[in-house]
Amino acid sequence: MTDDIDIAIVGTLTNDDLRRMDELLSQLSSTATFDSDRVLALLDAPGTVLFVARDAGYMVGMATLVIFPLVTGWRGIVEDVVVDHQVRGRGIARLLLEAVTEEATRRHLRTLDLTSRPSRESALRLYESVGFERRETNVLRYMPTPE
Repeated sequence: MTDDIDIAIVGTLTNDDLRRMDELLSQLSSTATFDSDRVLALLDAPGTVLFVARDAGYMVGMATLVIFPLVTGWRGIVEDVVVDHQVRGRGIARLLLEAVTEEATRRHLRTLDLTSRPSRESALRLYESVGFERRETNVLRYMPTPE
């Protein structure tokens, strides 16, 4: 089912890739806005790793690994995991997450976190099946307002 899917860390993106990322982002979040300059900056930023899933060369999914040092050790966060709705159910999200966790292991990260809404039950089951564990914690968010 996933034999023809290629998961790779990318360092460059074509204009077609950027258009696909814009489409994928709209499936991930109704409030996020796409900015190609921000995506290109992500590629150049130390500590960010972009994983892309391709089916016959066509981008069908993505995930971002963010790596950062803390006093307690190197940590990671998984962000922006999305698979095109037309190809969901083929195991592509699992392949992306396995690639991310393998990279986290290769880099000797102390922890790798991700967040998901409690209502996304199938996604939570997937995350747990890949090795993520639910934690008893509250995620708090502060959103700075522009001056």
